Amino acid sequence: MDKFTTITIEQRDAIEIISLNRPDARNAVNPTMADELIAYFSGLHDSPSTRIVILRGNGKEFCAGAELGSDAFIAPGAGRPQRQLFMQQRYSRIIRLMRSCPQPIVALVHGAACGAGFSLLLASDVRFATPAARMNAAYIRVGVGGCDMGSGYLLPRLIGLSVASELLLTGRFLGADRAKTVGLVSDVVDDDKLLETGLAFAAEMARASPMGLRMTKQTLNALIDAPGIDAALMIEDRQQVMLLETSDHHEAVAAFREKRDPTYKDQ
Repeated sequence: MDKFTTITIEQRDAIEIISLNRPDARNAVNPTMADELIAYFSGLHDSPSTRIVILRGNGKEFCAGAELGSDAFIAPGAGRPQRQLFMQQRYSRIIRLMRSCPQPIVALVHGAACGAGFSLLLASDVRFATPAARMNAAYIRVGVGGCDMGSGYLLPRLIGLSVASELLLTGRFLGADRAKTVGLVSDVVDDDKLLETGLAFAAEMARASPMGLRMTKQTLNALIDAPGIDAALMIEDRQQVMLLETSDHHEAVAAFREKRDPTYKDQ
């Protein structure tokens, strides 16, 4: 997709800022936005020059959820379950691509992050919020299950089963301060510092070697479901052996000894 209409992309060296861009609709996800998010995150798998992604929303809200009035909800008629499943998988594919893309994703939350917007946060790797940010798994409030777009898998792993159950079974809102307390967001910062905070954190990650950063995200994804410590250690051992053979590892060691910043070539 050469031209996006519901998202904007800004390149800052190795960092890309993707902004949800339907401010008049509170950045609600409609099928067009879903397709554009799929296209964007699919492309990241073949874009090693982009090392880190910052995800944010234009306007007053991060994302109010799926647009209930859109054709995301299939009309009655023959074959509706099959057609609705296709649409459902279209939305859930965004989450799968966010988790599998090699770039860490930093989400910046302001205003509402509901339903699909909440799942976009959960699928990110690190989250920062403003004091007025409010988020919830809104699905159960519109007559469907509370587990949707990865929320039933990701949320318990991020904050534990008890608090995740509280949120998924009720759809109640989680404010920024409590989100920080339960570990869902890393910090709460003023509105005018949100992007600055995300960029500073991205710059800190960019000090790592490109392959080391990619493999750390990949390894974390694998270890969250590792059956035990032995399997986890085997995965980590293999990651380290691969990275020890890179030129960037030798450059990082040399830079450390010479008290200078490393110059990585992703080799």
